[in-house]
Amino acid sequence: MTTLSVLDLVPVRSDQTTGDAVRASLDVARVADGLGYERYWVAEHHNMPAVAATNPPVLIAMIAGATERIRVGSGGMMLPNHAPLVVAEQFALLEATYPDRIDLGIGRAPGTDQVTAWALRHGAGGVSDENVTRFPEYVDDLLAMMDTAGVGVRVQGRTHTLNATPSAIGVPTPWLLGSSDYSARLAAEKGLPYVFAHHFSGQGTREAIELYRSRFQPSDLLEAPRTFLTVNASVAESDEEARRRALPQLLTMLALRSGRPLHAQELVEEAEKRELRADEQQLVDAMAERWVIGAPDAARARLEELASSFGVDEVMLNPVAGAHVGTEPATSPAREDTLRLLA
Repeated sequence: MTTLSVLDLVPVRSDQTTGDAVRASLDVARVADGLGYERYWVAEHHNMPAVAATNPPVLIAMIAGATERIRVGSGGMMLPNHAPLVVAEQFALLEATYPDRIDLGIGRAPGTDQVTAWALRHGAGGVSDENVTRFPEYVDDLLAMMDTAGVGVRVQGRTHTLNATPSAIGVPTPWLLGSSDYSARLAAEKGLPYVFAHHFSGQGTREAIELYRSRFQPSDLLEAPRTFLTVNASVAESDEEARRRALPQLLTMLALRSGRPLHAQELVEEAEKRELRADEQQLVDAMAERWVIGAPDAARARLEELASSFGVDEVMLNPVAGAHVGTEPATSPAREDTLRLLA
């Protein structure tokens, strides 16, 4: 069986507060931990009413503290939003607290709208596109700063030793993330593990992975290419129920792709009342085709098919199953069901 992992955006439903959404995700993480999932990553998104994953290091600390064995990490830290030293300190501290359980996924997208990106990057030392264009340099800086021996920094003609944490014995595992061939090329050049955001775009995955593998240069961190697949999943006891549970997230993605205002994720019954135009339904159907939606046997077969097709031995699931009216707000039973039925 393909190794399974979890990606969590910490979705916020129309019946939830932020605290409810976080508590629900902690329960999902505990379920994943108990079922033997390999890793549990949280995204970084800002100023989105349906997403509470605004601060991966804080969430990682909570999730790692609530679980026992599963690897916990970022999917990912949007590095242009942050000073590399701050990220290095955060993840060095997490690794020191939870040794050999922390992954550091790094991306260069803003994870938000341009106004919020401006607000974030002002605090990171700049408000222009320089933070994006210097992304390769920031990646090098970040990895060097986390080294247990520290890194020498030249200031006013003198070399000063900089350590992300006083007495580390290990470093988190770095991954480069992306949704274009840019990150594939950079990961290959630097000899880093790489993940393409198949769950988000669903297009260009094969080309990006093949580019990464063909251009990979071995490094001190990695001898051979290492990658896996991310996919949205909604699994229930029947195909019909799985499709119903997927609808709220499909409508959220429809709004995102259409440039419409975003709202908290609807409950299943709320989503079913929406009437879509023909072109909107066509887009929803096209997205659903790229997701794993169905009863357990068919969903498992689809996962194995995807893993074989892309030549990976790990698949990271984004459990997108929505909730019905009357669900306890601080829980997410449908997302937990998806993990249980695929384990």
